[in-house]
Order: sequence, then structure tokens, then C-alpha cells
Amino acid sequence: MAPKTKINAEDGKQELLITREFDLPLELLFKAYIEPEIVEQWMGNKVLKLENKKHGSYQFETQDAQGNVLFRANGVIHEFVPNRKITRTFEIEHSPFPVQLEFLEFKKLTDNTSKLNMHIVFRSVAYRDQMLQLPFVYGINMAHNRLQEAANNLT
Repeated sequence: MAPKTKINAEDGKQELLITREFDLPLELLFKAYIEPEIVEQWMGNKVLKLENKKHGSYQFETQDAQGNVLFRANGVIHEFVPNRKITRTFEIEHSPFPVQLEFLEFKKLTDNTSKLNMHIVFRSVAYRDQMLQLPFVYGINMAHNRLQEAANNLT
């Protein structure tokens, strides 16, 4: 089965264009990005902070059974328009990757379907290409599949 999340990485550009259509009303798709309990379900991380507003911030982390932090990401929300867009930075702590800029746009397709467009800008083409060497494509597809499932359980 082909991945439902599509990733476009043009040669020589330091960006990714990611699109995914969901069998969810627009409001439910957006809610899956802003409600901490839902975010935790599909991202698989604990939400430490999620301030959904302009100049708000967020922080997610994953710990092992002994309480050691395995992953921590954080950022600042620069633009927040309910059911339309979120512009934010994204930084993975203790990783070689610098901060990236993410533009998330949410679009209604029908009453029961919606689309997410993500435009991610990396500091350089090299960092973008390095990210693509990781299981990034698999991971984002898996996360979006879990998002669809978690949101389905809310209806």
C-alpha cells in the first residue's frame, strides 16, 4: 500500500512540501494538532507544554521506562489561525539538526474530508537531505495514520 502522506523534496532546495488528505472534517483535523491528549496519541510523545496562540510555545518529550529522556522537541508558534494555519519553529534538542521553520495549512475539501499542507524550511539543503536519510518518511506516514485513527475515535 502506497503511503498516504506525500513528500516532495526538490533537488537543490532546502525545503520539504508534505501533503496528506484525511477522512476527517477540517475542525477535527485541526483539533488533532492543538489538543494535548490527541497530540500525545498520534505523536507518541508526552506533551509538556502546548500554548496554541501567537507567540505561544510547545514542548514534547519521550522517556524510557527508567525516566531517561530519549527525545525532546520544542518551538515557538509565530502564527495561529484556528482551522486554517499554524506557523512554528521546530527544534530537536541534543541533535545535529538546527531549528526548522514549519508552515502548516489546513484546508476543507468536503464536509468530511480535509487536507494538511506542510512546508518545512531547513537551514540548508544538506540538513534537509540528512533528515531524509533518517526514517522520516516512514515516521510521518505512521504518525499521520495514527492521527487519522485517533481522530476517528473522537467522532
